[in-house]
Amino acid sequence: MQRSEPTDIEREVSSVDMIVSKGDAEGNITYTNPIFMKISGYTQGELLDKPHAILRHPDMPKVIFKYLWENLQAGKEVIAYVKNLCKDGSYYWVIAQVRVAKNPDGSFRNYVSTRRCITQSAKEKISALYASLIEIESAKGIEASEKALEAFLVENGHTFETFNTCMTQLNTK
Repeated sequence: MQRSEPTDIEREVSSVDMIVSKGDAEGNITYTNPIFMKISGYTQGELLDKPHAILRHPDMPKVIFKYLWENLQAGKEVIAYVKNLCKDGSYYWVIAQVRVAKNPDGSFRNYVSTRRCITQSAKEKISALYASLIEIESAKGIEASEKALEAFLVENGHTFETFNTCMTQLNTK
């Protein structure tokens, strides 16, 4: 499936919207709730068995997904801001909480992602951060971008160990 060309049109995620998806070990979508389909503009048939990256907006820095996958593969939950690309090229911002779900025997079942709206303040701070990280990635690579992300965390009183707390706090200010 070909990805859409991004536009400057933002879709609203309201305070009552809860976007839910599940994915397999490779990150392919195995479940979507109706809100996900409504906001993204895709049908369930267009989303199932496709990588979550189908929704990746070009304004998303690679370092965020590097951090996300490293932590998920270590069994840790991740909370991060995501700008997603809709089928028609519009976009929406969310704060995503992604975790590993396990079977009763402790084996991997799937990844579960719940996403909700973000505050205007968080959107402004994260948009500026992500633009900076993309610029750094383009000029100096992902390692330099990771150092810049770490500097942002420290500036906000956090480290990679408290990344989730920092992300959550930004959405309450």
